[in-house]
Amino acid sequence: MPGHPVRDSFEGDAINPAWKPWAIGAGSVQQAGGVLRCAIDPASKRQYSDAQITDYAGLSRRDYPWQPPLRLTVRAWASHSSAALRGTAGFGFWNQPFVPIGRELPRLPRAIWFFFGSPPNNMALAQGVPGWGWKAAMLDATRPAGLLLAPLAPIGFGLMRVPALYRRLWPVGQRAIGVSEALLGVDLVEPHTYALEWRRDGAIFQVDGREVLRAPTAPRGPLGFIAWIDNQYAVVTPQGRFKFGLLETSEQQWLALDEIVIEPL
Repeated sequence: MPGHPVRDSFEGDAINPAWKPWAIGAGSVQQAGGVLRCAIDPASKRQYSDAQITDYAGLSRRDYPWQPPLRLTVRAWASHSSAALRGTAGFGFWNQPFVPIGRELPRLPRAIWFFFGSPPNNMALAQGVPGWGWKAAMLDATRPAGLLLAPLAPIGFGLMRVPALYRRLWPVGQRAIGVSEALLGVDLVEPHTYALEWRRDGAIFQVDGREVLRAPTAPRGPLGFIAWIDNQYAVVTPQGRFKFGLLETSEQQWLALDEIVIEPL
């Protein structure tokens, strides 16, 4: 079932029933004064800390509420600049691929969102775009072309370690898994209005009404909405580097939102 349009400006102290807040470790979710904050107090690298809101808790992935075409608009800012924030943060749509749900197993990832990752995060999937930073980003590793190439991955990792072959061949892999990304040249600590149009045949990302990324493909639905901040990092590169870990944070950091609108196109 497609999701109903959502418009939330976070008035009052009670969180909209459309969202399911969740926090672990040093995380907390709070709403007051027309602002919702997903926050992490100083956190240890020995414990996962996360604060988030979602709209898919308790649902099977096939019942996640969102399908294209739709438009998402979020007004948001963070406690720290992209040079100082630690871990990952962002908002948008994904299929929660790595966490088993009931009897469902992990799945290949599908996502369309605004995503931040601090070093040593290195999700270097878009050629010419750093594997860290504040980005407009999307991927769909379940595309048929990606699945066809998957058996060749061990050979491909070796080939991608040769710079000339990486420059020549990785664009094929990037298209196969539906990756499009662009770094955002805006200050995370200042409020900005972020929008994405998720269509069946592509996607458009905007910041403050200015187009920052136009993608020729888009992930399939259904996907669920998430806004979060955590102390995690991941390394995933075409050269076959894979690593996951946690970061220590020495002071509170948060992601704040004062508007979320999800509406059909």
